[in-house]
Amino acid sequence: MVSLHPIRGLPLIGAGDPLADLIVERAGEWDGFQPGDVLVVAQKVVSKAEGRVVRLDDVHPSGAARDLARRTEKDERLVELILRESREVLRSRPGLIVVEDRRGLICANAGIDRSNIEQHGRGEEVALLPADPDASARRLRERIGDLTGVEVGIVINDSHGRAFRQGTVGVAIGLAGVPAVWDKRGDPDLTGYVLHATVIGIADEIAAAASLLMGAADEAIPAVIVRGAPVPEGDGNAADLQRPREADLFR
Repeated sequence: MVSLHPIRGLPLIGAGDPLADLIVERAGEWDGFQPGDVLVVAQKVVSKAEGRVVRLDDVHPSGAARDLARRTEKDERLVELILRESREVLRSRPGLIVVEDRRGLICANAGIDRSNIEQHGRGEEVALLPADPDASARRLRERIGDLTGVEVGIVINDSHGRAFRQGTVGVAIGLAGVPAVWDKRGDPDLTGYVLHATVIGIADEIAAAASLLMGAADEAIPAVIVRGAPVPEGDGNAADLQRPREADLFR
């Protein structure tokens, strides 16, 4: 049976804080970590621990940023950060910029966000995504293994919108020790029919399940242990979840 165990009581995370150590301390509520566990960690606390927070007053917009800011009615300093973090602007309209970011993620505003970022009185601060979320996941996995002797899977999740559906869902933007996808092609269904096209985004499903507890407001649950999930062995990365451009029918 799959169970979800929230990690509560973490302090507000700042740059340089030992995130893995703090999580391990509070995992005792759930008898620590067990083999087969997958730890889902919110992107925001990873970004904060890695110092990926920027004060907008320190950003100097380029001409391209000022032009796009006028067309989208957004803060030109924020737009400058979006452009720095992006490979390509895919769509824009007033209030929204959708990009392919430097990690290959398709997301609004390059994942840059103001929510749950403590402000320090001199200009607004925003959080960028981790520079390399897969590397962040590997470091968390290695440190938790050193501290506990248990090799857990790690998923770093973030809330993303979807092109043709309302509402955001949790998705995996970084992972270690778990596969990104579960290829079921060749398996029989209940009737004996052999599956031909079923590839499950298992890391995204784990990320979304944890998001049910994490929430997006003042829940104060930045990490969740997913226990008992039927996850096959493997060690994927976030790029495995991204549809190749040549197979993308919408760009």
